[in-house]
Amino acid sequence: MALSFRSRLEHASVPWVERLNAVPRPVALVVLVALLAVGILTPRPWGGIAFLVVSAFVGWLLFLTWQRLTLPERLMRVAVLVLAVAVAIVRIVPA
Repeated sequence: MALSFRSRLEHASVPWVERLNAVPRPVALVVLVALLAVGILTPRPWGGIAFLVVSAFVGWLLFLTWQRLTLPERLMRVAVLVLAVAVAIVRIVPA
């Protein structure tokens, strides 16, 4: 029986989620804040690339948790994802 895309991605994500859970929460927060600081403080296009990394991470977590979230939680997380992608685009595309 062929697995759906969601099932395959969830199974492939298990080792990464386990590694992420093994990292202390403050360390993960510092890495995220550092990426955001790099995104804000570095020149184009490097700042946008940092925001794309953050966007990919947020999108991955959103995809994995989508079925367990309530509607307001989904809307808030989609808003964060859209904001991160918008900032990445603004930082990458020259004015």
